[in-house]
Order: sequence, then C-alpha cells, then structure tokens
Amino acid sequence: MKHFKDLEFMGQFIDRYRDMRNLWEVKNHLYRNKPARKASLEKLLQFVKTQVPDADIEFVDKKIGSLRSTYRKELNNIQASMKSGAAAKDVYVPSLWYYNRTRFLEDQIKARESLSTLPSTLPSTPAEASNDLPGPSILEEVEEPSWSQGDLSQEEARVSVSQEVAG
Repeated sequence: MKHFKDLEFMGQFIDRYRDMRNLWEVKNHLYRNKPARKASLEKLLQFVKTQVPDADIEFVDKKIGSLRSTYRKELNNIQASMKSGAAAKDVYVPSLWYYNRTRFLEDQIKARESLSTLPSTLPSTPAEASNDLPGPSILEEVEEPSWSQGDLSQEEARVSVSQEVAG
C-alpha cells in the first residue's frame, strides 16, 4: 500500500482515471453501462497491480472513492471560505497536493438542485385553493355550531348546568 501513496504513481493513477470518463462523468453515455465501467476498472486495476500486486477491483473502487471524497472536502472548504464574505487573501487555499489534478471532478461533485416531491396540481396561492378545492379555505372563518338547551339530552343538560354553577 505504501507504493500507492508514491506521488508519481498517484499522479499517473489520477491521469488514467481522468481519461476513463465513463467512471466519473455522469453525462457520459457509458456511465451507467456496467460492463463498460467494469472494463475500465479492470484497466485501472492492471495499472495498480504494477505497484500493489494483491489489489483487486474493490481496492481500486475504494481508492477512487477516497480521491473523490478528499477532493470534495477541499472544494467544500474553498466554497465555504468564499461564502463567508472573506477578503481574497482569506480564501481557503487547498493543501491537497493533487487538488489541481482532480479539478475535472468539480462539476460532477456539485450538489444537484432539489426537486419538489409535491404534485404539480397543488394550488400555488390560497385564492386558488379556495376556488379549486371543496370546503372552506384555510383563511375563511368557519361558523361553529350553536347548541341550544333543547338539543341536549336531560343528562347532558344536568352536566352542563352543574358545570355552569361550579364555574
């Protein structure tokens, strides 16, 4: 594993990974093609085996995940320092030696815009809600039923009277 951390080897690994667009570029037509992805990973594995003879596909996959994760952390640090309103001299400078070499991942790592899970048929304003949906709108006052003594049974009337006297 020491050999994998060799700067020259690691640089070559990143360059080969960048050349295999179907492993990282979501819009690549082969990105979701499992046999094509597996073939690319096999090529990377053959390269990695020159330094780590007992490596397997899972090892290569973990190394790629580690590269992406580390790059993402550095990118987030940079973006957070820029959002804070800091002066140009205070913007975070990445300490990762291969940060510039992995910048091809930047547009693949950005968070996607969230999509609403609500159905598009919901009204967008309270006015639309009162026109479209049956029953009173949330904003309309609803008359509460008024009960007379005649509507109550004798037992309910006694309880009601005893509550009034107690109150």
